[in-house]
Parts: sequence; C-alpha cells; structure tokens
Amino acid sequence: MSILHTAILKFLNIFLFFMALIQINAQQTVPETIREEAEIALSHYPELKDTPIVFKIIKNIKKSTMRAQPKVNTLFKSKKKRAYVILISEKIKISEKVFYTKDVPKDIMIGWLGHELGHVIDYSKRSSLNLVWFGLKYYFSGSYIKEAERAADTYAVTHGMHDYILQTKRFILENADIDEKYKERIRRYYLSPDEIMEIVKEYEASKQTE
Repeated sequence: MSILHTAILKFLNIFLFFMALIQINAQQTVPETIREEAEIALSHYPELKDTPIVFKIIKNIKKSTMRAQPKVNTLFKSKKKRAYVILISEKIKISEKVFYTKDVPKDIMIGWLGHELGHVIDYSKRSSLNLVWFGLKYYFSGSYIKEAERAADTYAVTHGMHDYILQTKRFILENADIDEKYKERIRRYYLSPDEIMEIVKEYEASKQTE
C-alpha cells in the first residue's frame, strides 16, 4: 500500500469519526446514535445551554455505565469557562449478558443521561478545589458516593425528569437478567423509586406555595 493511499485512508477514518458526531448547538456535541435522547435530556436543563459538554461513547467504563466529569484542561478555570465530558460505555456487561448502549430503550437512555447531567449541574456549582476534593472523597468513601449519586438523582427529578429516572431504576431493579450485586449497588447508592416520588411531592408542593 502506498504512502498516499495510507494517508487517504487515515483522512477518511478521521472524517467519518467527526461525521458521526452531531453538534446540537455551539456548545454540545453528541454521537448520532444517541442524538435524540441527548436532546431530550438537555431540554430539561436550560441552564446548561451555554455549557460545553461532549457526549462520548467509549469501549468500557470500570464499575459504571456512564460517567460525567470536568475536562481536565478546564478544571482550574472559572465555573463559567469549565467544560465537561459525559463518557458512555459502548456495552454494559451485567451478569453474563451484554447490553449494547445503542440497543438500550429510548426512555432508559434519557433517564441515564439526565442523571449524568444532574452531576454536571452539581459540578458547575463547585469551585475547582472543591471538585478535586470531591473526586478524592468519591474514590475513597462509600458514604460520599451515596451522597453524590443521590444529589445527581435529585437534580434530575427537580428538573422534571422523574418519569425517566423511575423507568431507569425499574429497568435495572426489575430485570431478571441483571446480577443481584449490581442491583444492590443501585439500592445502596441511589434514590429508590419511593424516595423519588417523595421528592416530586415535596417539589410540587413548594412550587405551589411560591
């Protein structure tokens, strides 16, 4: 194969990669395979309209399906100049079954993305040093994982995503193919369906008194 031929192939591969990414607006980029789901999830977070967020599908994420995080090169910038990336595992191996992200039901994917955007809201309110401290505590403390995950769930619920979040919980907790250890992690660290409904009631009551 000639050097020119090799260079053309490399160029085409790069071109096709970027063609697979759709720019929702000037700030957010998402793979075409989850474009509609990302648009719906983002519509519940109008305050993130001008926040740079890249949705990126990768081969695997250890101990997780998705992970939201600040972009390292913007971590120590001001809150308004910070950018984020939401990593999405290409496939989810639960027990002995493999679920491909592209095959996850639409509303379940919207719920998952809504939860991760809840993390982005949480991060956007923190200083750079607080985010570093957050990362250390999340890595070493089970109780802090619970606090952080429940905060993300709460942000999603109070942004009108409770139906999607509930469907995501039920997809996991009521799926006979999903390993009990994974379900137990969800029960331990995340809001339960009953807790979600309680937050919805409290939030709606507070809006009526305003």
